[in-house]
Amino acid sequence: METFDSDGVEIAYLDRGEGPPTLLIHGFGSNSDVNWTSTSWVRDLNAAGRRVIALDNRGHGRSGKPHHSSAYDPAIMAEDARRLLDHLGIERADVIGYSMGARIAAYLVLAHPERVRRAVFSGLGDAMVKGLGDPEAIAAALRATSVDEVSDIGARSYRIFAEQTKSDREALAACILGSRRPLSAAEVGKIAVPVLVAVGTEDEVAGSGEGLAALIPGAESFAISGRDHMKAVGDKSHKQAVIAFLDGSE
Repeated sequence: METFDSDGVEIAYLDRGEGPPTLLIHGFGSNSDVNWTSTSWVRDLNAAGRRVIALDNRGHGRSGKPHHSSAYDPAIMAEDARRLLDHLGIERADVIGYSMGARIAAYLVLAHPERVRRAVFSGLGDAMVKGLGDPEAIAAALRATSVDEVSDIGARSYRIFAEQTKSDREALAACILGSRRPLSAAEVGKIAVPVLVAVGTEDEVAGSGEGLAALIPGAESFAISGRDHMKAVGDKSHKQAVIAFLDGSE
């Protein structure tokens, strides 16, 4: 992966293929390899004739890892994505975000609508507006001396995933405390680019995909059948629906 400086934080990214630029923004605790490469998104988007740009969000993967929560406001993380487009000389791109990445993508669309042709919010429905989970519990789990100290089942799963990905757990704790600022219904109602919301039918984290789509003018929704929050990412029907949506006209 290559890197660039985003206002003092080193951001790692991959850039593969040719065609319409498509920016991928991964979810919390993940990275571009886990979220997009190992699930064959990069391969399948390249095969569909698309140039794929995928960053490791700050605090994740090979990117810089601040340990203070103020560094992880979603508006700040959206600027990392915008600066990456600047760095690569890309004026306008399609954007796909998963879970936390969907929230970041929404902030990007609101701040810089001229830079986004179409947006996909996957793995996050109306929890983008209503909020989700207990970030304090997750942060505590990430900071615990041992996973055995974590009794909360949901928080424990984040701790286990962080260990599996060999993540900087203090950076992730700061991220979960800083990145979950929800958008209001009025704010998402101002999104003025075509949007697809894709959520698994068994996803107990994301909230309603149809509910979020109803708040965004002209947005479409796609139900990823039989998939929960983790398994929806690489689902074949999910990819097919996203690629068909991105191939749509202006």
